[in-house]
Parts: sequence; C-alpha cells; structure tokens
Amino acid sequence: MSSLTATNLTVIALLSAGALVVNRIVFSKSRDGPPLPPGPPPTPVVGNIRGFDASAPWLTYTEWAAVYGDLVYSRFFNQDIIIINSEEVARDLLDCRSHIYSDRPVMVTNDLIGIGFNSVLLRYSPKWRLHRRLLHQAFKQDNSLSFHPMQLRKAHQLLRGVLESPQKYEEHIRLHSGSVIMSAVYDYETAPRDDPFLTVIDKAITIVVEEVQAHVAAILGAFPFILSLPPWFPGLSIKRRATLCRQYVAKWLSEPFEYVQARVKSGTSGPSMVSDALEKWQNRDESGEVATAIREAAATAFLAASDTTASTLRVFVLAMVLYPEVQERAWSSIQSAIGTARLPDFDDRTSLPYIDAVLRETLRWHPVLPAGSVPHATYADDIYNGYYIPKGAMILSNTWAMTRNEAKYPNPEKFVPERFLDGNGALTDDTCDMAFGFGRRVCVGRHLADASLWSCMALMLAAFKFSKQKDEKGIDIDFEPRWFSGLATHPLPFPCKITPRHEGMDMAKLNALIEASI
Repeated sequence: MSSLTATNLTVIALLSAGALVVNRIVFSKSRDGPPLPPGPPPTPVVGNIRGFDASAPWLTYTEWAAVYGDLVYSRFFNQDIIIINSEEVARDLLDCRSHIYSDRPVMVTNDLIGIGFNSVLLRYSPKWRLHRRLLHQAFKQDNSLSFHPMQLRKAHQLLRGVLESPQKYEEHIRLHSGSVIMSAVYDYETAPRDDPFLTVIDKAITIVVEEVQAHVAAILGAFPFILSLPPWFPGLSIKRRATLCRQYVAKWLSEPFEYVQARVKSGTSGPSMVSDALEKWQNRDESGEVATAIREAAATAFLAASDTTASTLRVFVLAMVLYPEVQERAWSSIQSAIGTARLPDFDDRTSLPYIDAVLRETLRWHPVLPAGSVPHATYADDIYNGYYIPKGAMILSNTWAMTRNEAKYPNPEKFVPERFLDGNGALTDDTCDMAFGFGRRVCVGRHLADASLWSCMALMLAAFKFSKQKDEKGIDIDFEPRWFSGLATHPLPFPCKITPRHEGMDMAKLNALIEASI
C-alpha cells in the first residue's frame, strides 16, 4: 500500500482546511446544459468518496455501478472522475472516441518518484506518439512472432527452476518475466539469480506499484504545499521513498541502454527493440531526441510487461490449486494432442484450445489491473447518452466490473475456462482483451505478453501438478486467498505443492524432454 495511507491527524487537518476552500470554489460553479452522470452524493469536504475503499477501489466502483449504472461520476478534491463499469461503454468512449479519451491526467507522483518519462504516463502529445511508434514497431503482432524461440527457451528455464526449487516458484516466475522482456528489449541474458540490472529495476518497481495510485496523486495535486513539507513530517514517507526511487530509476534508464549501445558499437549486438531502433535512426537523429525516446520507451516496456506478466502467472497458479478439475482437463488435453514424449510449443497452440481458454479465464477471473491500467483523461468536453463529461476528467475503466458482468460471464466468481469454448470445443470470439486496455492506450506489448503467458501455462501444465499442501495427517490445508493491492494486484503467498507429472522426473529427464521438444 502507498505510504500516504498512514497519514496522521496533523496532515489530515491540513488537508481538510485546504479542502474546504477548494470545495467552495468547486460547488460555487454553475453550468447550463446536460447533467453529469449520476454518482454518490458529495461530502462537504473532499467530494464523492463516501464508503470508498482505497485498498481496493474497484470493489467500491462495482458497488456504485449497481446503484448508479455503467457510467458514474465522482469527485476527489478538485478532480472530476468518470468511472466506466461496462465493456460496451468503454468501447463506445475509449475505442470509438479515442481522439477525446486518449489523454492522461496530471499525476504529480510520476515526476516525484522519477517516472515522468514513462510512455504509458505521458500526456497525449507528439512525444507520446514518438514513443508509441517505437514500441509499436518493436512489438506489433508480426514482429512478436520473432520472439517465440526466445520465449520458449525462457519457459524451459522456468521449468528447470521450478523443478530444482518448487517452493521458490514465485521467484522463478518473476525472474522469467523479467528475463523475457530484458531479452526482447535489450538482447540481455539475465543471470539466474541476483542479476545486477534486474535487482535495481525490481527495487524501483516495488516503489512504483505501491505509490502510483490515483487517489494519492489527487491529494498531492490538490494540495501541492504538502510536498514542500520536510520528508520527516508524519505521513510523508512517500518523499523519502521517492528520493530512493529516483536513484534506482536513473540506473534503470541508463545502464541497460548503455549496455546495448556498447554492443552496437562493437558489432556484437543481437536483435532487440533498442538495437533495431538505434540502427534505424542512426544518422537521422541530430538532436538526440529519438535516442532519448528509445531509452525511455525501452524502460517503459520493462515496467509494463514484467510485473503484470508475473502477477498473471501467480493468479494462474492459484487457480490451478483451487480448481484441480480444470488442471486435470488441461493435462488431458495436452496428453491427447501431443502425448508425453515432448513438451508443447507454439505450433501446438491451435490444437490446444483448452489451454487458451485457461489463459483467457485467468485474465478474467482476477485481472491484475482490476481498476484498469493508468487512468485516461478527456482531451475535450463530451456528451454521451445525454450526460456531460468535462474536459480534463479522469477516466477509469473498471475492468473488475466488466469481468463480473453476469449476463456475459455467469457465476463470475468461479474459474470456468469452458465459458470461452463453444459447443464443439472451439474457442469463442471473446479474447478477454479488455485486460489489455482500450483505444489508443491499449497495451502495445499485448502480443508478446500473450505468447509469454501461453507458453508458460502450457509448459507448466505439461510438466507439473499444482495442489494444496497437506498437514501432518495428510489432509489438505485450506486457505482464503489474500491479495496485494497497488498499481497491479497479485495473490499473496499461499500454501502450494508442486510435483512433476512424469514419474521419476529429475533434471536429466527434464532436459531430455526439453531436447525432444526443440
């Protein structure tokens, strides 16, 4: 959780004093024309946040949806907020009117912790379009196919790590996610443990995912004087953490990029996002603007991909533990399609629709960005279904509510991959792509992420069985999943037992199985 959640009464008193002034200004404004969307009644100090759960805002938004509908208005201090609770409305606004809904709100926390460069966070501008162009060229669907051999090799490494130390499977998943994106972006092979680049980047990301939260940014944006208070002031540990984060981010931006530059200069670099872009733009970047954009977009790619992919795989493991019947059907489908003499590869994907259904259901069952990704913002005023949406409003797409749409996903709390299969066992058209965002801000690396998730899920299901741990009497240890809450969410550690599917499996036999698959 953000360090501001522990703010003491002294800071709250200061906020309240300022909030009263802002409140009078906001409510003194009158406007003719269509009404704002419905929403909870405002409180006299900070806006429409009665009953708001800052640790899981998507749950509050979903409760509001049941009362006020698919489009909800709220206000937090002086920030207008529009919450979209249905996929249909999200596509109408964020996809079909993307020229209005592709901006980003100003979030002072971004520059405070040193990530204002991040492509995902940039305002709608020529700089953002340059970043987007660089990322699209590297990770568009056709180009993503070239990463498949590397992704399979990394998935094989994941299997070796899990076999060697299954109790550390979360570490192996995190290493795998980081190593894939480091290879794709920098052509860098990460060390199996304590990699110098990953260590620094992980430290930065830990702070980023805890501190980059809309409600924290809204507080600091409404009352900038807070940031002039000394770091020792009660409740302002965010300033102390921000100083440390900026140091980590500076290394994250420069060191991997300089590694590629040195290899390009020596003629030893392999294909990667950075080396390919540097080669394309050499002798055409006199100002250095593009080189800066390449460095920043590359760092963005790591942040966007590594944490979300690792979190999704942890959700997958939890689902397999809680729903053994799904795991057995997946294992049976692999046996039927390819046997047990080798492991699946991408050529097998079309013959394994149930694995794709498991992937889609993992994205739906507990999306790792349940409140959507980074909020959008309106570039201009808009009218939708008779409601006024003001310029500069923060737009939140509540993915959680969309994945809980009982008309589309009956019994949504259950993990049911079959909901993505038709009567003949073929995949439906529903790819659950809402998990990757909407409009011009949709995740550029979604094809790379999809391939990483599929290869890991297929190979782990082929090689291992996931189950609950047992107590000393041999009885399953039941547990209630708990969740980390931040920019991305994932299950907190839970009791899990991982055993090989193949009898007598050791490292030599696993390597032989991998060799038979290449």
